[in-house]
Amino acid sequence: MSCVQTEGVLKKIVRKIGQECSARGQTVSETLVVFMVKAVVLDPRNDFDMDKTLTKKDVQSLIQLCVTRLLDTTNPSLSTIKMQVYFDMNYANRAELHSEQHHVLEGRLAPVVRDILDSCSHVHEIERMYQKIVQYVLLSSCMGSPSDIEVVREVTAGLQSIFSQGEIITFISLSKKDKEQQLKNLAKLVMGIRLYNRECGKGGSGIDDLPAILNDYILSATQTIDERLNTCHRLAHQYTALLESMQEGQDRCTQLSSFKLKEALFNVRQYEAFLCILLSDAITSAQEVEKMNVQFAATMKQLKKTVQDKVSVDTRDVFPLFVELSNLWSGFQNEILQLSFLTNMTNNLQQFSEIQSQLFPEELLTSLLEGVTVKSDEERMRETMGTRVNVSDFKNQEWLFPETTDNFDQLLIQYHGFCAHTIGMKGFTLPGNPAIGILKHKERCYVFSSKEAAYVFAQDPDKFIQLNIEEAKQYTELILLLELCHQFEYLALYKQARNVGKHLMKPTTKCDSSTQTDTHILPPTIVPSYEWNEWELRRKAIKLANLRRKLTHAMQTDLSHMRRENSTQVYLPKDASTQTKRDNSSNVPRPQVFLQGLRGGPSPTTHMVKVDLTRPVDEA
Repeated sequence: MSCVQTEGVLKKIVRKIGQECSARGQTVSETLVVFMVKAVVLDPRNDFDMDKTLTKKDVQSLIQLCVTRLLDTTNPSLSTIKMQVYFDMNYANRAELHSEQHHVLEGRLAPVVRDILDSCSHVHEIERMYQKIVQYVLLSSCMGSPSDIEVVREVTAGLQSIFSQGEIITFISLSKKDKEQQLKNLAKLVMGIRLYNRECGKGGSGIDDLPAILNDYILSATQTIDERLNTCHRLAHQYTALLESMQEGQDRCTQLSSFKLKEALFNVRQYEAFLCILLSDAITSAQEVEKMNVQFAATMKQLKKTVQDKVSVDTRDVFPLFVELSNLWSGFQNEILQLSFLTNMTNNLQQFSEIQSQLFPEELLTSLLEGVTVKSDEERMRETMGTRVNVSDFKNQEWLFPETTDNFDQLLIQYHGFCAHTIGMKGFTLPGNPAIGILKHKERCYVFSSKEAAYVFAQDPDKFIQLNIEEAKQYTELILLLELCHQFEYLALYKQARNVGKHLMKPTTKCDSSTQTDTHILPPTIVPSYEWNEWELRRKAIKLANLRRKLTHAMQTDLSHMRRENSTQVYLPKDASTQTKRDNSSNVPRPQVFLQGLRGGPSPTTHMVKVDLTRPVDEA
């Protein structure tokens, strides 16, 4: 049977199983059905020969077995497979989650961006376009509701401080790519301005205190995951102790064989593995939030120092700081989304472990554990910490130890860190201790729960690897728990089921989309004077001919005759002064004249005599 035919048969089987379950009142997803088909086919107890074409009887048997297992809600294996399907379908790492959130935000902004880019330059459109830009800035920041008048006023005021309505004409003349980039820059700047105003107590309407909210989220998320991890650890230790007690005697084995302890242990270990992934993501978020808090405080301090009480500030100094604040706040928003996602995943995974309390109520579990020593994983580690394999006992095998291996803690351990010997020999999982020694076999690393287990496994590694594969065929949930997918590549039917599962598990996302290109990518070469219409050319020719017979008249009044604008220019007076070389003075003799005879004399004939008594100049 060709691959296309095989895929068609599998799809029909999956559809038939889904219909059968629905008819019996149990709704199952196609992905879960694919997992169950894989489980039934791989189980050697069902005698399906994957090298032969399935007959009609085989198909009917396969459908019946799958329906029976899907309707057995008391089987922990079904809950484990449901848990694995749910986690595989819904879990996303940090990068994927942030990328998805970015696409969602872009989709929400797409209509507004389209309106802005398609707006024309008419005067009556300028105000409407400015309002659209305000709407874009508000929606892209995710800070406040667009229906809150106070928030809209803050955004408008922040935008007007860096981009006035008069700049719309320049904005319209840009290319679409440049317009989109400027919109993003404006949104970041306004976001940073609002955050600064909020810090100064001058605004911040609709802006939540994300750092405080994140601290509460982180504390709540980590506490919840820790509590459920502790429950998982307690149950796993108890189930492991009971399974070990079954190895002690036939009576004990007969007593506990009906309780599906293996399936319950696998369910708990898988739940524990998923919770550890979620806890690791929560811790990473806490570290990122702590780092961003420090950066946000430092950036805000630098911005305050730059702005202070200045009337005007150079944009080259403050704009990069506003953008930095915006990016950090967007990081806070991403962490809110991340922690909300982790909380939802934690709560939704809880339903797949509820079967534990149904199968093993507290009273029953307590009675079964009477006389049984329960050891924790840490206690098992401590017991074997002093033991180590002797490398000289092995000739052609490579053993790795902490002191001889670089990046020892980062080695990729097979079977999710469980003992490679216990899985196939005892049928359940025990945590391995790397301190005993890590066996490197065919470029893969294996750990063991004891020195004895390491020696037995090292005698024939391929044999025990095959035993582990056979165990995973009986308990299909082990394929994902122990990360054994690479061991089943050669199984044709499993490979086809897995390929079908990819299509069913990850359906192609369909959505309405549209594309638009610029009318003229290159600079326009349109000649405005060109006319293709002959009658339009005739009309222009007639108009020009009429203009030749027209005259231009002008008239002037006496008041306007010979008038023109005049202007004069004067030189303003200036202060001037002079200074002599030195101060000097001169003095002349005082004139003195004596008149003789003014008082008369003894004789009336006496004459008046004038005598000059002035001294010569050289005697002065």
